[in-house]
Amino acid sequence: MTTTHLIVMGVAGCGKSTIAQEIADRLGWSLAEGDELHPQANIDKMSAGTPLTDEDRWPWLDLIVDWTKTQAEQGQSTVVTCSALRRSYRDRLSAAPGKTYFVHLAGTKELLTARMNARKGHFMPPALLDSQLDTLEQLETDELGVVVDIDADVDTIVAVALSELEKLGAINQTTTTN
Repeated sequence: MTTTHLIVMGVAGCGKSTIAQEIADRLGWSLAEGDELHPQANIDKMSAGTPLTDEDRWPWLDLIVDWTKTQAEQGQSTVVTCSALRRSYRDRLSAAPGKTYFVHLAGTKELLTARMNARKGHFMPPALLDSQLDTLEQLETDELGVVVDIDADVDTIVAVALSELEKLGAINQTTTTN
């Protein structure tokens, strides 16, 4: 049986954690919070307001792939949060066994800034939003993924994401087994 991996992606403040949790709950799939897999040095850098470099990100992306690989070996499909800002990062994440699809949560800079300013206790400061938006490479037509507008309530965002993923053949909402 082929496993499926859904990477819920986007810049800081787009709602990756909330949407990924809802999707994982609805599908009954394993969930990993990508931020929890960051090496401490990356967290320290971001907390200090310093953007990560590609060299900082590669080991983190490899840890995510290792986690999805372990889940796939157990026959478990997954949902993972990860900014996945560049095509090269998404290509690296797609190296996990099974099929990898991306759910890009997209919104305006104003909405993202408001969300970041409202959240408490997160290591990513709003000052880094511009660097993330500058780094973001949109999903290309040959990538397996969907773009979902975040200017809606959680249930609507999740419903749109699941509907679009079903159209791609990533999931079957009537049978949410692995």
